[in-house]
Order: sequence, then C-alpha cells, then structure tokens
Amino acid sequence: MSSSLSDPLLLIIAAVFLLAGFVKGTIGMGLPTVAMGLLATRMPPAHALAIVIVPAIVTNIWQTFVGPYLRDIVRRLWPLMIATMIGIWSGAGLMTGPYARYGTVVLGILLVIYAIIGLSRVRFSVARKNEKWIGGIVGLITGVISAATGVQVIPSMPFMQAIGMEKDELVQALGVFFTTATIALAFNLTGAGLLNATVAIPGLIAMVTAFAGMYLGQLLRSRMDAETFRRWFLIALLLLGIYLAGEMLAKIHG
Repeated sequence: MSSSLSDPLLLIIAAVFLLAGFVKGTIGMGLPTVAMGLLATRMPPAHALAIVIVPAIVTNIWQTFVGPYLRDIVRRLWPLMIATMIGIWSGAGLMTGPYARYGTVVLGILLVIYAIIGLSRVRFSVARKNEKWIGGIVGLITGVISAATGVQVIPSMPFMQAIGMEKDELVQALGVFFTTATIALAFNLTGAGLLNATVAIPGLIAMVTAFAGMYLGQLLRSRMDAETFRRWFLIALLLLGIYLAGEMLAKIHG
C-alpha cells in the first residue's frame, strides 16, 4: 500500500473515516462497521482492518471509561469477552488464508443481517441466570465471525440488548467489548504481518478524520432526531451489504 500523501486512496480513507466517525458521534457506534464495509469495496478485508484497528481501539478505549458502569459490565460480560478472544485467535487464518476472498461476502451478509435486525426492532430476552453460558457461546460465534470479517456486532450486540443493557450502559458496554475484540484482532494482524509501518500514515489519517467526524456527529446529535438518522444509517448499511456480497459473488463465480 502506497504511503504517498498524494495517493487517491488516502483521500478515500479520510472520507470513509470522517463518515464513520460522524456515524459513531451521532448514534454512539458504527465506526468499524461503516469503515470496514466501505473500505472493503476498495481492498481486501484484512488490509482494511489493518487501517481500521488503531482508530477503533483508541475511540473504544475512550468510550470504555465514559460512564459509571465499568465494574458491572466486566462482571456480567467476562464470558462473552473471553470467548470472543478465543474465537478470534482460533480463526486467525480466516481473513488471510485460502478462504479470505469469502470474507467480503460474509461481511456483506452480516451488514444486511445487522440492518434488518435494527430496522425490524426484533428484541430477544435472556434470563439473568443464563447470561454467562449463553454469553460464552455468543462470544465464540462473534469471535470467529470477527476473525473472518473484522466486524464484531453480530451476534454480540443483540445479546447485550437481550440481557437488558440499554442507553448509556449499552454504549459503555460496547466500548469495553469492542476494545477487547479489536486488541485480539490486532494480535492476528501482527502475526500475519499486516500491522506494520506501511499502515502508519493511513492509520494516522484515519484516526484524525474519525475524531473530526465524531465531533461533528456529536454536534448534530444535539440538534437532530438521532432515531431518524439511525433509520437511514441502517438502510444505507443494508444496501452496502447487498452490494458487497453481490459484487464479490459475481467475481468468484465469474
């Protein structure tokens, strides 16, 4: 990947992360999902994740410590987080091995599922006595999916909503969980030789524009109906997912 500041790819990266940060600032989540989905139209998911990883970790660490729920979140979600790390590490070759080209298809399908769940407002419920063992299963599934696609929202986020986390606690829980998952992914990328000096400049541009987008999104959130924005955001993800899966399937079978 070229590190030249005149490289048009860097302009695309800046625009992608400005938008992804804007989404996160407005609705409190979505940076890796949006960034991975858009960058996957230009590069393999593994290369996209190498750029996404540092901005995702930094913004999620910030989100982790904004709120008073950290101790309770760790106490309730530790099986989910540990199992997710195990799933990510056990699937270390999925994004870079012989089946890597199917990662874009899976990513597209996940975006579609994520958008449909959000738009339909399907709600699940998990009893308190069952949340730890179910969390472990959900974590393993999430980890393997994340190892293949770089996205950690399915099925982890519906699970967190199912155990009763809402609003500020859910936002902080997502920060804690995504920090854990992205750090685990960083080990996979390092082992594959993808997290190196060649992504330093793209990663720096991504981080700066992501924070700029978050600031703009937070400004808009104070003035705009966040629910309306969320609905259009999910519709856009649905269309992006269909496009990614369809385009890659056409290449594979073409």
